Amino acid sequence: MKVILISNEGKPSPSTERALKTYQEARLQNTENLRKLVVEAAAAILQEEGPEAVTVRRVSQRMGCSTKIIYSLFINKEGLAQQLYLEGCKLLARSFEEVPPSSELLQQLLDLGEAFWQFAQDYSSYYKLMFGGAFAEFKPDAESMQGTMTAIHRLLILINTAQQQGQISDQEETRTLVSTIWASLHGVIHLYMGGFLGDVTSAHTVYKQTMDLMSHALFAASKADREEGKK
Repeated sequence: MKVILISNEGKPSPSTERALKTYQEARLQNTENLRKLVVEAAAAILQEEGPEAVTVRRVSQRMGCSTKIIYSLFINKEGLAQQLYLEGCKLLARSFEEVPPSSELLQQLLDLGEAFWQFAQDYSSYYKLMFGGAFAEFKPDAESMQGTMTAIHRLLILINTAQQQGQISDQEETRTLVSTIWASLHGVIHLYMGGFLGDVTSAHTVYKQTMDLMSHALFAASKADREEGKK
């Protein structure tokens, strides 16, 4: 007996649809993999030679491809800088995550401050790109700023927890307090990188004193308010 197969003209079979979807996904995955490889190449140049060495031409030479491919993936140097910025945010978040938790919130704040100093030393080129204006043309956009907030999420949680427990005054918004801490620590690091605080040991001493004074002042202010309220 002869069996005649009747197909729906113009309509792909389910197997064809699955193959087409897989092909589209493969193309997307290949593009994303290529983007990651380019970012890794740019990151290597950033760490080895500093932000000023990161150019589309240098990255393309390292990748062994044309500059046209880099531009097709990132549009311009600023697009590549943004990806490096986000990579820096991941490194910063990891630095904070590696700080052991502590029931003593004051000590944990000091430990997070120390982790930030270490990040600036270990990844100085990333720091200069992210916070030092190393790429004059690059200005962090909304996605980049969200990456920064994600990176310092643990610091936000710590300050908020201390406020809820009454260890830090809640008269200021959590983000305002975090920004105050953030700005102070950046100030010391920038002065050091600008050559104003001597060698790394001297600068680190100033940094720790700044962090210590600021942290104790935050916790002491709330304690003074509580004692005043008892009178």
